[in-house]
Amino acid sequence: MANINLRPWRAELRKERQQQFVLVLLFVCVAAVAAVYSWNKYVDELISVQKNRNNFLTEQINIQKKKIDEIKTLQEERTKLVERMNVIQALQGDRPVIVRVFDELVRTLPDGVYYEEVSKKGAIISLNGVADKPSSISDLLRNLDASQWFDNAFLKDIKAVKDASGEQTGNSFNIVVQQSSPRKATETEGQ
Repeated sequence: MANINLRPWRAELRKERQQQFVLVLLFVCVAAVAAVYSWNKYVDELISVQKNRNNFLTEQINIQKKKIDEIKTLQEERTKLVERMNVIQALQGDRPVIVRVFDELVRTLPDGVYYEEVSKKGAIISLNGVADKPSSISDLLRNLDASQWFDNAFLKDIKAVKDASGEQTGNSFNIVVQQSSPRKATETEGQ
């Protein structure tokens, strides 16, 4: 007899192909799971690296903010110190001026006149006093205007002072004068 193959070769081939298909499918599934797992790990690593970078940047930003706050505090302190220094320098510079102003007030005072009150607000000096006669007040106004330390002497008011018997004993006055520096006076004279 001729070689007759009675084995169910087609069924075996189908079964073998089916086993190969299952193996390939299993391999593809395992490879897909491995690829997804690897990709997930890779993305997690990238996220972790980016979080570390973000944390580092946040720390550096906080450090810089603290430095900026320190700089602002130092600038405020510096501004306060400069203001104090300017006030102290102004006071130091005005110290001899005040002495000269009082000296000039005494020099401009004619005989028969005395001050009861002297007050100063800024550059305005208010003089309250008593004179034995009105002409002495006029002399005082002329002397103040002639002084290099004073400008714009102005008589605010004048009143007669009477004693208990009703007799006039003098004249009280209120004069307002503006303090000027001698530098300004010499500059205006030079022009």
